[in-house]
Amino acid sequence: MRSAPVDSWFVVLIGLAVLNLGNGAWMLADPVGWYHNLPAAVPHTGPLNEHFVRDIGSVFVMMGVALVWAALSPPARLPLVAMVALFNVLHALVHVVDTLRGRLPASHWAIDFPGVYLPTLIAVVVTGLLARRRPRAAF
Repeated sequence: MRSAPVDSWFVVLIGLAVLNLGNGAWMLADPVGWYHNLPAAVPHTGPLNEHFVRDIGSVFVMMGVALVWAALSPPARLPLVAMVALFNVLHALVHVVDTLRGRLPASHWAIDFPGVYLPTLIAVVVTGLLARRRPRAAF
C-alpha cells in the first residue's frame, strides 16, 4: 500500500479534520457541556435538545472523516472537500437567516464568525483552489 503524499494540502486537510472531529466528538460525548460551554452563545438558538446536538455532532465527525480521507487520497480531495463546504454553506445560511429575521441577536454576526462563517469561508476557498488545480476532462 502506498502512503499518501505529505503536501501542503495534506497538512491543511488534517488540521481541518482535527477541528471537525474534536467538535463532533464533544457534541456526541457531552451535548450538555457543548451547549453551555462552546463560546458561541448556543443557548441563544433555543432550548437544549441533546438528541439534536448529537445528530449534528455526527455530521461534524463525518466531515472530519471525509477530510482525513481527502488528506490521504489526493484524487478524492475535491468531491470530499466540496461536500464539507456544502454543509458549511448551508449551516452559515441558517445563521444568516436567523440573525436577519431577529431569531438571533445582532451580536451573532461577530459571535458566529470564528465558528460558522470563517470555517465556511475556508471550506469554500479550499474547494475553489482544489477545483482550479484539478485537470479538466476532455470533451
